[in-house]
Amino acid sequence: MAALASGPEPSRVRPARRGRRRALPRVRPAARFPFAPERKYTPVDGGKEQLFALRDHLGLARNVIVQATCHGKDNGALVDALRAAGGRARGVAAVGAEVTRDELDRLHSAGVRGVRFNFVKRLVDTVPTRTLEIIAGKIAPLGWHVVLYFKAEDLPGLAEFFRSLPVPIVVDHLGRPDVAKDPDGPEFTGFLDFAARSGAWVKVSCPERLSKTGPPAVDGERHAYADVVPFARRAVEAFPDRVLWGTDWPHPNLTGHMPDDGLLLDHVPRIAVTAEQRQALLVDNPMRLYWPEEPV
Repeated sequence: MAALASGPEPSRVRPARRGRRRALPRVRPAARFPFAPERKYTPVDGGKEQLFALRDHLGLARNVIVQATCHGKDNGALVDALRAAGGRARGVAAVGAEVTRDELDRLHSAGVRGVRFNFVKRLVDTVPTRTLEIIAGKIAPLGWHVVLYFKAEDLPGLAEFFRSLPVPIVVDHLGRPDVAKDPDGPEFTGFLDFAARSGAWVKVSCPERLSKTGPPAVDGERHAYADVVPFARRAVEAFPDRVLWGTDWPHPNLTGHMPDDGLLLDHVPRIAVTAEQRQALLVDNPMRLYWPEEPV
């Protein structure tokens, strides 16, 4: 379905449940919501029933569901899940430049609060700068944000454009740094400077995609993805009120291993080392961005 990404009830930050993973409901949502013909990959089916079961198993109260690129601009599966969530989910959609205000209003009513744009070249045919510029102008009156997925090496050529957008920006997966490099080196420091100057929110998510040395979050591993930890800690320390977390479930297009989502949640105290940092990361920040109308 999409990424799981939001926090427990305020003041109830609980650890992940360990041990044997509970069997999740077996559903085949692709039969109802077919994947886009132009997709770059075909994921395993992951439906709303499985997503909500995982949310509850991890002890989370709410989640943010992000439209996967394999569905293209058909947000049917996303809207279906949001409407089934009973107010416990918000969404990030994918739309084109031709999207109408009526369609945006429909998505807003369902719980969508942002749109996602992919700048990773292997996943898109063209760099969508002009499309994003048009859409950003359309969603600004709704108070939405844009989620940006790019690789660190491409940021210098995109940073000025991203800063010009008239909406808040959220950066996926720490801006995909090369974690074989120095976390205090010029590349990641440049990313942090970009985030500071642009006021960007930063997802400290997907260590399983960034790590080069592991060890992976499987078989009860308590110190997974050690090479990613110093990068994530720098982001949490630099932007305590603008960092977000997510599991990226169901981990589409991941070929090396399948991480244990409970261990991914248990990874959080390694990157957010104080209770205050964890409260902000898991509760206060996602509530402020996705449920601003509700008190924390």
